[in-house]
Formats: sequence, C-alpha cells, structure tokens
Amino acid sequence: MGMGADFKEFAMKGNVVDMAVGVIVGAAFGKIVSSLVENVIMPPLGMALSGVSFADLATTIGTGPDGKAVLLKYGAFLQTIFDFAIIAFVLFMAIRAINRLKKPPAAAAPPGPSRQEVLLEEIRNLLAKR
Repeated sequence: MGMGADFKEFAMKGNVVDMAVGVIVGAAFGKIVSSLVENVIMPPLGMALSGVSFADLATTIGTGPDGKAVLLKYGAFLQTIFDFAIIAFVLFMAIRAINRLKKPPAAAAPPGPSRQEVLLEEIRNLLAKR
C-alpha cells in the first residue's frame, strides 16, 4: 500500500476526525472563555480592588539596551491563570453534565415476592412446624 493510501486510511478514521473537530471547537471555546474573563469578570474584580487592572500590573526589573524599561508583567500571568481556572471549571461542569446524560438510569430494585408466593411460604412454614 502506498503512503498516500496509508495517510488516507489514517485521516479517515473516526477518532482522528473527532479529535480534529474537538481541537477546533476547543480553540473557539477558549476564545469565548478568555473574552468572558477579560471583558466580563476582570473589570468588576479590578474595580473591587480599587480600580486595579490585572493586565497592567508589572514591575520594572531594569532598562534595556534601547533605554526602555524592561517589565516583569505578572498581571498578564495572573490574567492567564484566571483564564485557565475558569476554562477548567466550565469544562468540568460540561463534562459532568455529559456524563450524567450518558449514565444509564439506576436499575429498579427487583420486585418483592407476589402475594401468592408469600402465602405459599407461610403455609410451607406452618407445615414444617408440625
């Protein structure tokens, strides 16, 4: 079999196509959550912290050869950590909901013996006592 045919067989497997769709949807989902964090969650949080914008938090660690300040932008790092935490939480909730939908309903307890069987057992027990 040629390399082209091998590649076609590999690319057309269900798992590869599913994974590609998952990566594309995941990238789009990441952009949505990043926008949520950056544009919806962080502004009120910054206001609650006396108008501090996390993205602007930095400390100067020196000057570069061009005379500009070299900044350690720890605020951008904190922003990324918040993005990750929220994405992880939302994914956890989504997977949890999907798993609940997949879980088969709990099997009902087996029904107890019928009234007739109970009466027959009582008769058997009474006869055994004689």
